[in-house]
Amino acid sequence: MKDITLILNALERGDEEAIDKLLPAVYKELRQLADQKLARERPGHTLQATALVHEAYLRLAGSQGQNWRSRTYFFGAAAEAMRRILTESARRKQRLKHGGGRMKVELMDGDFVSEGSSEDLIALDEALTELTESDPQKAELVKLRYFAGLTIEQAAQILNISSATAKRQWTYARAWLYGRIRSKD
Repeated sequence: MKDITLILNALERGDEEAIDKLLPAVYKELRQLADQKLARERPGHTLQATALVHEAYLRLAGSQGQNWRSRTYFFGAAAEAMRRILTESARRKQRLKHGGGRMKVELMDGDFVSEGSSEDLIALDEALTELTESDPQKAELVKLRYFAGLTIEQAAQILNISSATAKRQWTYARAWLYGRIRSKD
């Protein structure tokens, strides 16, 4: 973990060679996160973990004004990139030529997105944007848990909060998002 922070610090100082060291240092962890996330997607999903990791990394490496002071900031940015990629993929599939005329499926017992429902993923994205405006830390926790596939403990460590606080915030955020998504039906 310290190697990643050192590489990120070198990048922040303008060391252009550090970008070549970043992907090998974070690839395995990003791949695990992508595998966890995509394991919850419907069978036959066209986006694969390797493609998700590569697309997220390309977006991160190509972004201007990076401010990755630590591993925490980097993996937060990676979770956000993965969320955007999955949302964009869902929007593409929602278009009529990609089967966008499907019926909307109700969310069940706190599940954010039912399997295979692009429309529900878009509804989650919109609700998550609202949560970000009112409570950025809870929104970041959702991104790390849901889109990056981290455990409560891993997300708490990245957000620099206790596991108990993360559990309370996770419970609140899930209920808030579920209520917001249901109210738009």
